[in-house]
Amino acid sequence: MTLDPTKHPDWEIALDAESRMKTCLQLGDELGLLREEVLPHGHYVAKVDYLAVMNRLRDAPDGKMIEVTGITPTPLGEGKSTTTIGLLQGIGKRKRRVTACIRQPSGGPTMNIKGSAAGGGLSQVIPLAEFSLGLTGDVNAVMNAHNLAMTALTARLQHERNYDDARLAKSNLRRLDIDPTRVELGWVIDFCVQALRNIVIGMGGRMDGYMMQSRFQIASSSEVMAILAVSQSLADLRKRLGDIIVAYDKKDRPITCEDLEVAGAMTAWLRSAINPNLIQTIEGQPCFVHAGPFANIAIGQSSVIGDQVCLKLADYHITESGFGADIGFEKFWNVKCRYLGKTPHVSVITTTIRGLKHHGTAAGAPPCPPGRPIPKAYFEENLAWLEAGAANLLHHIRTVRKSGMHPVVAINVFPTDTEAEIRLLKRIAEGAGARVAVANHWRYGGDGALELADAVLDACDQPVRFRYLYEMDMPLGERIERIAREVYGADGVEYTREAEAKLRQFEGNEKYADFATMMVKTHLSLTHDPTVKGAPKGWTLPIRDILVYNGARFLCPMAGEISLMPGTGSDPAFRRIDVDVQTGRVKGLF
Repeated sequence: MTLDPTKHPDWEIALDAESRMKTCLQLGDELGLLREEVLPHGHYVAKVDYLAVMNRLRDAPDGKMIEVTGITPTPLGEGKSTTTIGLLQGIGKRKRRVTACIRQPSGGPTMNIKGSAAGGGLSQVIPLAEFSLGLTGDVNAVMNAHNLAMTALTARLQHERNYDDARLAKSNLRRLDIDPTRVELGWVIDFCVQALRNIVIGMGGRMDGYMMQSRFQIASSSEVMAILAVSQSLADLRKRLGDIIVAYDKKDRPITCEDLEVAGAMTAWLRSAINPNLIQTIEGQPCFVHAGPFANIAIGQSSVIGDQVCLKLADYHITESGFGADIGFEKFWNVKCRYLGKTPHVSVITTTIRGLKHHGTAAGAPPCPPGRPIPKAYFEENLAWLEAGAANLLHHIRTVRKSGMHPVVAINVFPTDTEAEIRLLKRIAEGAGARVAVANHWRYGGDGALELADAVLDACDQPVRFRYLYEMDMPLGERIERIAREVYGADGVEYTREAEAKLRQFEGNEKYADFATMMVKTHLSLTHDPTVKGAPKGWTLPIRDILVYNGARFLCPMAGEISLMPGTGSDPAFRRIDVDVQTGRVKGLF
């Protein structure tokens, strides 16, 4: 039985499809994996031994790479994951050997407002409960590795306070002289808990820890998660973990995980997590899941290793970038492609009519603030709002073109979209020279994505003149300026005094020359201000600070305020999630 997504929730559709799942060993056979390369976690979920696959297929040609991005979204997103999965299903229907790699969802959004990022309707990945609730434990491994670093730090602070140098030497410890006011890390948890943004730890006696202010972040914002996404081998992962700066000493020297002698144990927690996970769509196409880093302070992509494996296994590989093209695509283009050393072919820009209407504020569209429902007026025909808001889509089309890649606009259709609105949007996008496809995969699965699949396959056959936005020998300040002007549409950049001092410091130190430029700003606007919609002109990007992720090798210029611990809203998803205690099946996920 195929359920109707206009009448049935995602979890019911997933449960129906799960009655017809392929085993992970069958998926592996269809991909050409050897049995020993498939590491089952039950019948339907597996890890894949990336090193064995890459060693065996080292000389095999790579498939063609397709990236999925989107417009500047509403707070609830515009369906990039659903489009990624629908495109995977559509290309599969065309009998091509195709894979996709998506990020692992965080428990925070899954239990809050946004959902689990499994796709939706008839374009989902399954098994839904396993995907949404921890999968093979990678996020748990990231949390344990991160929190072990903080355990090492806080224990060291206590022991250095309680013991003199002679007593420390008996344990083969040297005094690190850590400055408790310069602790760079906090703790992590995989939920949105605003009550943990600022905490005090170590209260009690001398044996109860070291009392100081601390904090929690959500797990996906951890530098450990960022490192998992960009590492190219276990040795690379181990080196990067050792380089994480946990704190500074009283002479302003960094204290790393290597200094705390904890990097090896952190790697032990992650030794299995480095292997990508294999699941499937509800139509049985293979989908890899690996890593889930933040897209505004980190790379916002599935892992480099996941993409490398898929490019060896498939003729076409789809990879998704977090947030809109100003953030996710820019980092895919200028950071991830450098790590991969591969030339991508196509970028799919996911757009919705409701999403573009919310950029039509100049034509009178009401605002759509985070934490509130999408205004009902967005689901009623309004060509004026749509035409005004389409400036945001046109901006992103121009951005993709600057990379030399071919943009394909996927109109992710909602049942409330009208024919007049779809015609108008197609005309606007085609007028900008982009291929355009109406994508109805949410409602019809792979059959609804055939028009999109054909447009993408056609674009893949065209030659690509790929080029980066900047070269790595360009100074950091010039990189920031170029991203601000060419990707965001700003007139220029201005710095606070603190940020400008850090800029000079980083530019003057050869150590940072090859660090990735990882811009930090809101995903809800092309600007630093989430309330500004469309494609604004005549503005300047303010940089208030520049963070360093020494292990990930990122320099992060910060524009605006970014919270590393989101909050839980007043009507979170966990209110509707439950378990059928007779069967053990989870219901209510979306």
